[in-house]
Amino acid sequence: MSQPKQHPAADPRRQFAPRTATQLPSGSTAIVYCEGQFGEQDGKTANGLVRHSEKYEIVSVIDSRQAGTDAGSFLDGTPNGIPVLTDLRQAIAHAGHVPDYLICGVAPADGLLSADQRVVLLDGIARGMHIINGLHEFLNDDAEFAAASLLADVTITDIRRPKEKKDLHLFSGKIFDVTCPRIAVLGTDGSIGKRTTATLLVQALNAHGIKAVMVGTGQTTLIQGGKYGVALDALVPQFCSGEVEHQVVSAFEGENPDIIIVEGQGALSHPAYLTSAHILRGSRPAGVIVQHAPKRQVLGDFPMVAMPTAAHEVQLIEAFADTKVVGITVNHEHMTGEEIGEAINALELEFGIPATDPLTRPLDQLVKMVLLAFPELETTIASTTR
Repeated sequence: MSQPKQHPAADPRRQFAPRTATQLPSGSTAIVYCEGQFGEQDGKTANGLVRHSEKYEIVSVIDSRQAGTDAGSFLDGTPNGIPVLTDLRQAIAHAGHVPDYLICGVAPADGLLSADQRVVLLDGIARGMHIINGLHEFLNDDAEFAAASLLADVTITDIRRPKEKKDLHLFSGKIFDVTCPRIAVLGTDGSIGKRTTATLLVQALNAHGIKAVMVGTGQTTLIQGGKYGVALDALVPQFCSGEVEHQVVSAFEGENPDIIIVEGQGALSHPAYLTSAHILRGSRPAGVIVQHAPKRQVLGDFPMVAMPTAAHEVQLIEAFADTKVVGITVNHEHMTGEEIGEAINALELEFGIPATDPLTRPLDQLVKMVLLAFPELETTIASTTR
């Protein structure tokens, strides 16, 4: 009696052609592991992959707390067909085969795995799944993970592992040759929605005939498949502004865009996450959009520190860099629909610039925010509609 055909990702004995450290195996199906954190600040990698992924087909999310829900409905109120399931066994059974990848979707402040999380990722390896790891803890350097991956003939990709220092870039001044405008999407805290807003902004601008390219600065954007970017918080500080500059210049030379959107990290005012300073210095944006959560009382990972006001962050950014804040975007956590509208109106009245919530308001409002700051882009729209 013949045996049923097995999905290639389910066979731990399968062989791969030789590949360099930067190449990934073929296949794209992925389960995202985010136990206890999906929809939370420390689940931002999983949250981002559910909303947008160019590289992987996300087949499910693991979080027993939210099991039984649709990931899109849970996050944003719109179903996307990605189920949230209890554990890895159930996720594989739901897929009908062993998916190609298990992505670590948690992003704790210390960037380290717990004992329980290690067990799940090692189980994925034993089942023949490649691991995508965005934490500060490099699993290829862990003897247990290295041995397990060798035995199962799978790969571990440590997204945050920086290039060799000889391949890193110091600030060079090449940013002065970038002639298109840059907008940095910064914020008042970490895990506040900067990447989501930047992604939606790029999509909306392109849909309106304005060629926009995103430069990522965090591990989640790189996992999502961003073409240009660097995990900024994994670098020696001396190279941070130079690497941001290099990625912006590469995007400009490689894509010839009308505008470049730079993802922010942390906040300029943040006591621990200071990479906004390097983003401002390296990309030299002509405009900044500030993301703010009006209902957040303390910093997400540092509850001993009170949240700054939007006004304080705007003042700090404009004092630190030769730029102007051109818009405010609202993170609507813990807010009713009525409160979101009130917050938007209050911010516009306070600052005299546009404000919106990218997840509950039409994306046209983000486009209008940019066009008001850079009216010369109107000619781009006109030329593409002729």
